[in-house]
Amino acid sequence: MAAASTKTANIPATMRAVQYDSCGGGAAGLKHVEVPVPSAKKNELLLKLEAASINPVDWKVQKGMLRPFLPRKLPFIPVTDVAGVVADVGPGINGFQAGDQVVAMLNSFNGGGLAEYAVASENLTVKRPPEVSAAEGAGLPIAAGTALQALRTIGAKFDGTGKPMNVLVTAASGGVGLYAVQLAKRAGLHVTATCGARNVELVKSLGADEVLDYRTPEGATLQSPSGKKYDGVVHCTVGTSWSTFEPVLAATGKVIDITPNLTAILKSALHSVTFARKRLVPLLLSPNKADLEFLVGLLKDGKLETLIDSRFPLSEVSKAWEKSIEGHATGKIIVEMGD
Repeated sequence: MAAASTKTANIPATMRAVQYDSCGGGAAGLKHVEVPVPSAKKNELLLKLEAASINPVDWKVQKGMLRPFLPRKLPFIPVTDVAGVVADVGPGINGFQAGDQVVAMLNSFNGGGLAEYAVASENLTVKRPPEVSAAEGAGLPIAAGTALQALRTIGAKFDGTGKPMNVLVTAASGGVGLYAVQLAKRAGLHVTATCGARNVELVKSLGADEVLDYRTPEGATLQSPSGKKYDGVVHCTVGTSWSTFEPVLAATGKVIDITPNLTAILKSALHSVTFARKRLVPLLLSPNKADLEFLVGLLKDGKLETLIDSRFPLSEVSKAWEKSIEGHATGKIIVEMGD
């Protein structure tokens, strides 16, 4: 029996990529470059990328909002959420071979997603079945992963053993919010959601039981139209004070803040030391292979959908970057590498 191929033919020496040389600059700071194709080291895979998904954290890193942690070095090729085909495998890889279609989350410190090739760790790479397109898969790692972990922090179960709960999803038509609504329904929860008027019907179609237009007085209060108190909130936006959340929470309700600022972190610490029953809980995604496999499986089975706002070729990545910064995308912004 012939050994499985570990490398595809004709891996080029250089590749097209997009990088920035300094923090700040927004879309204008992105530069198209030709750089060497990276090589896979131990427990790593070299991927020929087909699609990448831009997340707000990507331009926040460029803006300098995560300094001194990120970016670790400049110039920096941004974006971590990708899908493609295995082109080569490093030493120690047994579960993948050249030609496998995959979804991966790249190392945040190294980035690399806006390029024709990138190196991914085996422990954050999963196989992508033919039912899942590259664009659909690339949307998952950060956005769907965050939604999943936020719901689990509230207490949601996905094996049919969970108790009935009421949840609120804010900014439900954004990248994380659209996944959160679907996953909450998958867990059997009652879902109230907020979004702009133009997306109310879309959010309802994904399973939300109640939808509030956040621009209306009713939407601003976050109160459930049916009077339900929330056992948990997946909070996907900014600018909402604890005093708005506190009256609409159940006795032990939690607000899971996926974009926590210093004020939120301090409020969370205060709730912890005072043993508050209602709590604000900052969430930072803890990427792992099991979650990514679970999410890809839901896509495969038609139990989860990646809603794509827009697609751009790598040559027009500045438009994609600007669209993400503007903050009004409905679903995921995808960059496709092409041939």
